Amino acid sequence: MVRLYNLHPFGSQQVVRCQQEPERVCCGGQDALFVAAGCKVEAFSVEARAPEPARPRCCFSTLGQVLHLSYSEPGDYLVTIEEKNKATFLRAYVNWRKRTTENSRVCIRMVGHRLEGCFREASKDQMSIIEIPLSEPPLCISCCPVTGDLLVGCINKLVLFSLKWQVVNEGFSILDFERALVIHIDSILPIEISFCAGYIAVMTDLEVLILHLETAPKDETNVDHSPLTKDTRTRQATAEAGKKSDAYTLSAPQLESEDFVLCQKPTELLGEVSRQSGLSVTLESMGLHDDRAGPPRVHPILYRRFTPDVSSYVFPDDTKLHSLQLLPIYQTDAVTADGKSSPQEKELLSLFCFFSLPHIGYLYMAVKSVQLVSVYQYPEKSHQAVLTPQFLHVITSNNLQCFTVRCSAAAARDADPYMDTTLKACPPFSLDICALRMQLFIGLKAICHFKNHIILLTKAGTEDIPERKKSLLSRKDGSVKLKTPSAMEAGWNLYIVNTTSTMQLYKEMVDYSKTYRNVRTQSCIHLLSEAHLLVRAALMDPSLTEPGEKEELLEAFRESCGHLGDCYSRLDTQYSHLALPYYKMSGLSMTDVLTRIDSVVEDGSQKPERGLLFYINHSLYENVDEELSEVLAAKVSQIISATEPKQLPHALCSPCMKNIDPLIAMNTLKKLNTSGLSSVLVTLTKAAMALKMGDLNTYKNEMKCHTEMELVCGFILEPRLLILQKKGQVIPTEFAAHLKETQPGLLVAAISGLQKNSKMETEEADTFFKVICGKNEDIIPQLLVDFWEAQLVASVPEIELQELFFKLLSQYIWRLSQRQSPDTKPLRNPEDLINSCSHYGLIYPWVTFLTSSDSLPNQNYAEDLSKLQSLICGPSFDVASILPFLEPLSEDTSAGFSVHVLCLARLKEHEQAINSLLDRCPEAVIPYAHHELKEEGPRALWWKKLLPDLCQRIRQGGEKYEVYLSSLKETLSVVATELELRDFLNVLPEDGTVAFFLPYLLYSSRKKSMT
Repeated sequence: MVRLYNLHPFGSQQVVRCQQEPERVCCGGQDALFVAAGCKVEAFSVEARAPEPARPRCCFSTLGQVLHLSYSEPGDYLVTIEEKNKATFLRAYVNWRKRTTENSRVCIRMVGHRLEGCFREASKDQMSIIEIPLSEPPLCISCCPVTGDLLVGCINKLVLFSLKWQVVNEGFSILDFERALVIHIDSILPIEISFCAGYIAVMTDLEVLILHLETAPKDETNVDHSPLTKDTRTRQATAEAGKKSDAYTLSAPQLESEDFVLCQKPTELLGEVSRQSGLSVTLESMGLHDDRAGPPRVHPILYRRFTPDVSSYVFPDDTKLHSLQLLPIYQTDAVTADGKSSPQEKELLSLFCFFSLPHIGYLYMAVKSVQLVSVYQYPEKSHQAVLTPQFLHVITSNNLQCFTVRCSAAAARDADPYMDTTLKACPPFSLDICALRMQLFIGLKAICHFKNHIILLTKAGTEDIPERKKSLLSRKDGSVKLKTPSAMEAGWNLYIVNTTSTMQLYKEMVDYSKTYRNVRTQSCIHLLSEAHLLVRAALMDPSLTEPGEKEELLEAFRESCGHLGDCYSRLDTQYSHLALPYYKMSGLSMTDVLTRIDSVVEDGSQKPERGLLFYINHSLYENVDEELSEVLAAKVSQIISATEPKQLPHALCSPCMKNIDPLIAMNTLKKLNTSGLSSVLVTLTKAAMALKMGDLNTYKNEMKCHTEMELVCGFILEPRLLILQKKGQVIPTEFAAHLKETQPGLLVAAISGLQKNSKMETEEADTFFKVICGKNEDIIPQLLVDFWEAQLVASVPEIELQELFFKLLSQYIWRLSQRQSPDTKPLRNPEDLINSCSHYGLIYPWVTFLTSSDSLPNQNYAEDLSKLQSLICGPSFDVASILPFLEPLSEDTSAGFSVHVLCLARLKEHEQAINSLLDRCPEAVIPYAHHELKEEGPRALWWKKLLPDLCQRIRQGGEKYEVYLSSLKETLSVVATELELRDFLNVLPEDGTVAFFLPYLLYSSRKKSMT
């Protein structure tokens, strides 16, 4: 569907003063316009603001009549196909800007020819003509706008010439070409080709083929240069039999009967499927390649075949394709904060291919994904069309038509992966085509375009004058008779039509859209989308480097987003959610948006549409750094309570609603209770509002309505009751501060629930407790330690477990080493942790001999020590990894000594642990041995380690003689039980008293006799 809008894309028009009747027109670069007439080419300099828009620059003669010409901005050369004496020639005109007069000297050379002698220096300041010989006549040409390479179409093949610079001497080089590649395409006669950035489009009368050339890796040797899979021999045999399979060939002459026309059905093949087209493509490499690259290869990406309309008698020219074009869209850098942009190299972002039948045109996207973007239907038969990033200009016999294009919409999605999300949006490229205007010209023959100029060639004869105008002329003067076509001289003109500036046309579209605002909202959105895409396309222009102009376009871009947001906020359709991303891209604050909306009345009696509700809800959920005024906050609460009452508690917890009157919020929340929407979240929100009003009685009554577990679930549903984020900083709420003083256990449980349910990161939680306790980064408050302990109780994931162990271990050790008491009373004592958490193990019984409550400074110190000991005794703790952390805890203290020995026991360093115990606390040796030396290996330490060490220490005497003696007796009892009599005798000391060991010897001998 094509929408018609009476807009004005065309501005002033000027006439180019040519010396002869133009036959071919070509333009490009920044200011170049070439007009071919007979055996001569005139070059004009086109400037938009100059008094004379087309100023003659130079003129030069050609070898023959110019059949085709093309300009390349890279290399600044003009290439032509010329005919003389029924022979065609391919020539490139280089350094043409140095052509001062028509009689100036010209350098003519062949491709690859090196200049010799004094002729070298003279060629610096003179035009050069490069003769490019071919084995077959050239049919069409195309220059790559990115690299400047030249592609020539011949019968059944394409020849690629790479642009290069031939170094003559130091400081002087000349432009030249190198034959690089020949692409053989069997049974094809190209009438138009287009070449851009490795993509090649070939068009016959009714076929279009797009290929992608790329260089294979150097180590890839088995490259298939014939990727199209249909049997080549079948294709060739068919072609030799009369080319019956060609879609563009009518095969009736080959049949015995002339009553039938044989043609293939229409076909569209995209991507890899296009290999099934039946065309055979073979690469023949001609030039020298980079040593780092392998041979080239080709991939077909699109094949389209049309069938001529044989339902009526038509001429063959009425069904032929025309206007093949590849349009590149380049990647542009983002604008800096000050609106400036630096020069940038061209980087291909997207590529579009356009071709047209007389009454319908097709636009395809060819990079990343190959798909049909738009279909253009013309009201009249078209002669030629030219595609630009903003418009499609089509000429018929008497009309210049302008259609909008969707290239910027498709390219925007290639450039930004976040497009069409809640962050950004863009009108779809499936949007209806818009016809802006038809401009009358008589006898239109050709069209070309560059920058903001459209070049039109008209040649009007009697057949081109409309019948209505002929009748008016005859009525004006009855005595005047029109000449016959043969007697009438054909008139011609070459026009430069200046297109309207982007900003002017954008403003016209916006003004036009206002007529549909309240009547036809869809038409309003369509026009605003057109204006938006118009500005997008202008911003994607790599030549846009002027900061002022770019800032003006960016301002228009933001304004168009705001207009689209206004429309979608009023539109109740499936696309109403687009109000959110468009408002975000507009840069409007929430206050600005709410002020702009005129569909919402103060009392909320008129229900707002889904687009506005979607925007409000998402904006309130996001932590935006904006606070609504009291009036707007009340207005938002009324809107939400009337439309989505379940969302009201969430909305009131938003930072944007900070200035709302708590009494109004409380009354609104009370209405929810009467409507059956009471929940723990409503209760917590009412408690928060009561705190804001200073009504502690109401606060206490609300908090008593639910159990602690239910309250925790309420906080999980809405974390902003406790914590806010502003400019990346964690800010505890007034509610959280009150809980810290009155119910710290509930606060810790709530934050643990948030962290476990991924509503809060661990780092955020740590920062939260430091901030709410008023501590700096280096000081750990007790409430944070309570949180860490609660995390262990809640069983955190394994990847976080060791980190949590280190945090608690460090804090316990720091307090014990500094004898620092916690700033608040711990929520859990060691017994609670041992009973509720599997990571805290039972403290080994022998540890109680090392420390006693009488020797510890205070109860807090004893609890920290017990927690540390219990953590080390737990099953999940990696003791080896904590040894470096134990340095601050000295072994001189009983606490430090117990922890170090515990670690030795966990590491199976029993001999070292026994030595330490014998020196510092021999009372614990036997309990340690009974607990730790149970396994088969450590069991031998009873007689290999304990028995000899105790005997030696008893001989030395001392104040601990009785303790050593008692331990020795217990050791002998165990050894006599474990060992055979002979082994027991061997381990006894030789200098011992027999009477002392006799009872154990008797026990060992009786055990032997019993067995």
